[in-house]
Amino acid sequence: MIENIVQTYRMKQEKPLCAYIYDLSKLRSHVEALLTTLPENCQLFYAIKANSDETLLKTLAPHVSGFEVASLGEIEKVRSVDQHIPILFGGPGKTYEEIDMAIHHGVTLLHVESFHELNVVNHIAKQREVSVSILLRVNLRRSVPNAKLKMAGVPTQFGIDEKEIPKAISLVNPMPNINLCGFHFHAMSNNIDAMSHAYFVDHCFALSRAWENEFNLDISYMNVGGGIGINYLDIHDQFNWEEFMLVLHKIIEKNKDKNWQILFECGRYITSSCGYYATEVLDIKQNHEQYFCVLRGGSHHLRLPAAWKQNHPFTVVPVEKWSYSFERPELVNTNITVAGELCTPNDVLARDVNITRLRVGDILLFSYAGAYGWSISHHDFLSHPHPDRFYLDQNLQENELLIIKEIRNSFQ
Repeated sequence: MIENIVQTYRMKQEKPLCAYIYDLSKLRSHVEALLTTLPENCQLFYAIKANSDETLLKTLAPHVSGFEVASLGEIEKVRSVDQHIPILFGGPGKTYEEIDMAIHHGVTLLHVESFHELNVVNHIAKQREVSVSILLRVNLRRSVPNAKLKMAGVPTQFGIDEKEIPKAISLVNPMPNINLCGFHFHAMSNNIDAMSHAYFVDHCFALSRAWENEFNLDISYMNVGGGIGINYLDIHDQFNWEEFMLVLHKIIEKNKDKNWQILFECGRYITSSCGYYATEVLDIKQNHEQYFCVLRGGSHHLRLPAAWKQNHPFTVVPVEKWSYSFERPELVNTNITVAGELCTPNDVLARDVNITRLRVGDILLFSYAGAYGWSISHHDFLSHPHPDRFYLDQNLQENELLIIKEIRNSFQ
């Protein structure tokens, strides 16, 4: 259905197509499916760093428990959408102003990442004569082995070393303006192994229980972060959410004596599948016995494959329209490298991929582009036009997807 919309839209315009497409009905149904299987004492927050698009935030706000943010700018984006929705505020480099304004904007929980940051939060809380609810972010001594990126279990700038948590707790105790509500364990990114993720949550429970008992704490929250990933290399072998839920329910039951709220702050896993990046083939060429197609777009729009040095999944959307009298370049049953329009050999979205048929003027439709796509890309390198943005939603009467909103690039 997305392919049909792309083809129809391309036929209506003269310039090469380049656009992000977001399926809002798919986003809603996906997040609702996640929520229906979560245990009752679990809350699902959306980490807006994955994609802070305003329309997506407005779509998610009625469904998620709140938003996780990592800057004052993200706090302001959330508050422009909803003045009262709960906010979790994390990140290793918070400025004095950010912490002060986070308290002003009424963040629900502030994730403290160092001894110095704890002192800054306490100082601001005393100045404002308020109590600030915090979680101590823990840098675990062991990592989740199958994750793409590791924030804990290895030397990183994130959180407080697990062995230093007792010291952090002792610092909090004499601070009347600080309310220690629990611990934050975000430790990884893009883990696609459900069982290792379950073991990670179980380990978080064990540590939280031990610290609560040893230091006579009254914990309300345990934040296990996000980190649930997308398998870009094999889109048919994704994180097994159902298996994860089966084990999670058992872990919750094992710890039912603890009346804690378990917080998840997922980003990629929530929005990735609702987004598509569609871009037109401008040229096909051969250099050094290798075939390349060049796109009207590239890593300045979708940076993830270049950043992670991996192929991003795509399909070819054929476009029959050809307005020229000269020959249309075409490849059949050939391996190609998919390159962007930038003046760098690093502008590659997929390498050595077999295509059945590809012509100049066809569209490549990249799936799973709803997270860490446009938001992390170097938009203005070479000053190319930005992609258009289309938002689709379900027409319930006709049971079809329709474009409900368009944002055209500023170069038109």
